[in-house]
Amino acid sequence: MQKYNSNNSSGPVFLLMGFPGLEMYHPWISIPFCSIYLMALLGNSAILVVIRTNRSLHEPMYVFLSMLALTDLGLSLSTLPTVLGLFWFNIREIDFTACAAQLFFIHTFSFMESSVLLAMAFDRYVAICSPLRYTSILTNPVLVKIGLAIAVRSSAIVLPTPWLLRRYRYCKRNLLSHSFCLHQDVLKLSCSDSRVNSIYGLCVVLSTLVIDSLLILLSYVKIIRTVTAIASREERSKAFNTCVSHICVVLIFFIPVIGVSMVHRFARHSSPIVHILMADVYLLIPPVLNPIVYSIKTQPIRKGVLWVFGRRRNTHFR
Repeated sequence: MQKYNSNNSSGPVFLLMGFPGLEMYHPWISIPFCSIYLMALLGNSAILVVIRTNRSLHEPMYVFLSMLALTDLGLSLSTLPTVLGLFWFNIREIDFTACAAQLFFIHTFSFMESSVLLAMAFDRYVAICSPLRYTSILTNPVLVKIGLAIAVRSSAIVLPTPWLLRRYRYCKRNLLSHSFCLHQDVLKLSCSDSRVNSIYGLCVVLSTLVIDSLLILLSYVKIIRTVTAIASREERSKAFNTCVSHICVVLIFFIPVIGVSMVHRFARHSSPIVHILMADVYLLIPPVLNPIVYSIKTQPIRKGVLWVFGRRRNTHFR
């Protein structure tokens, strides 16, 4: 078997996988994928346009929503070139440099989404538990610092992985499991001792997704305790309603993450299509559903999106 040494100037070349056994149907399979990408790009772009053009939405809650939309756009654009290139033109080969760049952006935007969801949970916590201090705590400079911290944190923890992967030798069959590059998928093709990457990857997941999810859970425990102490049933309902959209997008993000982890842990010998579909759901579905959730549950966003798409041109929104 041919050996691929990552120390060579050219580096290893990997082969992307679509749906094994269904290669002849890839042009038809590309139709739902194109629809998903189109919905994600249009939906998140519309959210950004609405928030950008409506001054009354220049508030912390909507600033964090715009961060979420930007993250979803980045996540969608990170996978789009190789997915559509494979389905449309059967472009399967990808060199190490392109693969490393793609996995860097995929994982960076994925961790950014987790961080943004945590920031949105903090926003809801302050709004409900300390409403009188809301504007003094979440000032514009603070929002800028939070955004920069999210970007720096997410990119910094992923940055070492391409460098570590380049140090390894690749002498196994160079076939990836998906139509895009993921860290663990590339790592399993190495014939070098990859314990450093495995341990580092575990530490990254624990320090990001796990901690973020626990902090989000803690914030909602405190929110529930505060809301249940409110005497008026109407006020309790109003307070909970402000959190519904965020709870939905948290579930949309973390449930596929748990599903992917469970499949890799307990269903390693299941059909490759199961693994492919789970990874696609994890990376493609949140960018599609998040704008829909906020468009349905948040009236200013709903009116703004309808105005952007020209369905209600005479609608006046603030």
